[in-house]
Amino acid sequence: MLALNSLPGLSAPRSWLAVSAAALATFSVVTTEMLPVGLLTSIAGSLGSTTGSTGLVISLPALLAALFAPMVVIAAAGMDRRQLLCGLLMLLVLANIASALAPSLEWMLIARVLVGLCIGGIWAIAGGLAARLVPASSIGLATSIIFGGVAAASVLGVPLGAWIGDMLGWRWAFVCMAVLSAVVLLLHMVFLPPLAANNVATVRQFRKLLTVRSVQMGLCLTLLLVAGHFAAFTFVQPLLLSVSGFEARWMGVLLFVYGMAGIAGNFLAGTVAARHTLPTLTVITLGLLWVPLMLLAVGDSQMGGGSVLLIWGLVYGGVSVGLMTWMMKVAPQALEVVTALYVAVFNIGIALGAWVGGKVVDDMGLTANLWLTATLAAGAALVVFSMTQSKQTPGVSAKG
Repeated sequence: MLALNSLPGLSAPRSWLAVSAAALATFSVVTTEMLPVGLLTSIAGSLGSTTGSTGLVISLPALLAALFAPMVVIAAAGMDRRQLLCGLLMLLVLANIASALAPSLEWMLIARVLVGLCIGGIWAIAGGLAARLVPASSIGLATSIIFGGVAAASVLGVPLGAWIGDMLGWRWAFVCMAVLSAVVLLLHMVFLPPLAANNVATVRQFRKLLTVRSVQMGLCLTLLLVAGHFAAFTFVQPLLLSVSGFEARWMGVLLFVYGMAGIAGNFLAGTVAARHTLPTLTVITLGLLWVPLMLLAVGDSQMGGGSVLLIWGLVYGGVSVGLMTWMMKVAPQALEVVTALYVAVFNIGIALGAWVGGKVVDDMGLTANLWLTATLAAGAALVVFSMTQSKQTPGVSAKG
């Protein structure tokens, strides 16, 4: 993949500090998005709502992020990307403060609307920055680092939230995220260089990319994998408590181990996917099919549930960087546009999975929800098989 409009005047240390700042931005926004997963039971009890209904605090911002990602890219036009990221990080600080003060579920959902805007905008812009900050030979590593922020948030944001919630209460978890987001904002102001817009994204570009078969298949795979994962993972706390038989005091430890496995999975997948993208996605997909089936088979014991959770973290940790690597390869000349599409579908998957999972959990229970997860993963396996058979070739341009 070629570096597009990279910044030749940027020193190597400054480049990697900028990459690290972008990674912290994705970490902060996705941690804010995922934070309620480890706090779901506490939030529901405090706000007087059911566990299934409280799942809306996950699905609503994700759904709005799907809408906002392409809107932000189009509306930003020629705006400097550094200024745009700083503005979105400032909104993220405010959204976390509002969540911490929420007296009701309705108030919390209003605060989460702001989170949805931040998710869509920050992820869509930061996701394509690697090619602008580092030389072409380092793009793979820089992309892994930036999406390592997503992976770390997806897998560590939940246990961090659970741990802070256990120690201080769920509201303090959001206060801590407000402080972290403010620190990340400061780092962007110090280390990120001015980033003039490469191209002005247009609706025509979005339409053109959506007609490319390799893009379509990548987006379809994203939707199925992410929806299946979040149908189950949104309710991982009650799953571990009521099915596997763990005590509540073990939640932070279990989810931390899951998180560490996920970070390892991110960098492993990022390294391999740069050269072997489709085989990497195949392994990830089959792994996410294996997880719910094994939870159904052995998840009713602490040993079984804990072991499967560890593999779950390792496999899901590679999803963000693996899928994004595919999307960047199929449209290297339209990185912001294809990233916005990817972010939109990824967050539709989160919203759909969390919402449908909540309905299934409320109406039929946690076991039925695992069957739903397995069904979606099986559909993803069919998509990967189709991609392999059709021998999709990355490298499609979507200019104009």
